[in-house]
Amino acid sequence: MSDLDPGMLADYVIGIAERAGGEILNVYQGDFHVETKDDDSPLTAADRAAHACISLGLRELTPQVPVLSEEDGFPDFEERRHWPRYWLVDPLDGTKEFIKRNGEFTVNIALVEDGVPVLGVVHAPVLARSYLGVLGEGAERRDEGGRTRIATRALGDAPLTLVVSRSHRDAAVDRLLERLPACETTSVGSSLKFCLVAEGLADLYPRFGPTSEWDTAAAQCLVEAAGGAVTRVDGTPLRYNRKASVLNPDFLAYGDPAHDWTRYLEGFALNER
Repeated sequence: MSDLDPGMLADYVIGIAERAGGEILNVYQGDFHVETKDDDSPLTAADRAAHACISLGLRELTPQVPVLSEEDGFPDFEERRHWPRYWLVDPLDGTKEFIKRNGEFTVNIALVEDGVPVLGVVHAPVLARSYLGVLGEGAERRDEGGRTRIATRALGDAPLTLVVSRSHRDAAVDRLLERLPACETTSVGSSLKFCLVAEGLADLYPRFGPTSEWDTAAAQCLVEAAGGAVTRVDGTPLRYNRKASVLNPDFLAYGDPAHDWTRYLEGFALNER
């Protein structure tokens, strides 16, 4: 058992995410330069400022817990594999949406224990909205209207709602659409796709294509705390810090775990990465 209580840490972590969101907005509201990282993904001063803010805040909050952030070097797997818990952070998820200035970007902070995200915070700076998930305790949305408990929805007679990436839609998603019952689709950037599932506004978010563990951990916790699930396409749980690579396999995030979503994926090649 952990000697850290994720529920007790929640308010502090939301505060850290919101401060990082303020740093991001300071850059967003002005002119900024876009660099390209070694993996061809974009990088801005907002990514760096949010990373610095979050790293400082988490290290002050829990000095004994390592922080693994997209915008920082990280230890070899031989060291990481022995971590019983750690913070997994994407300081600015959706940099492409940030550059497009469409507001669909987030700050993601997760506490991972033994490969499982147990606390997840997703903050959307432009929306002035934060989402919180504590595994086993539930999920909520916080905004100017206050705190609202959220939950995923069970499938009913209405058409399915599928949420897809705005900037990373894959041809495999279109093949999946051909296999699903009648459904509607909506596009959004960053981890806000998971948030729609967690709030019961969408039923399924399939992702076929590269993502990293910091892209998904916080939002996975949110979906699972709200009653849903995030699994690999073979139905096994998505887990973290199990291999040297930080790339995720293909996965599904869905609101109704009682439904067999994997049956629509027979014949789809698994991407193990």
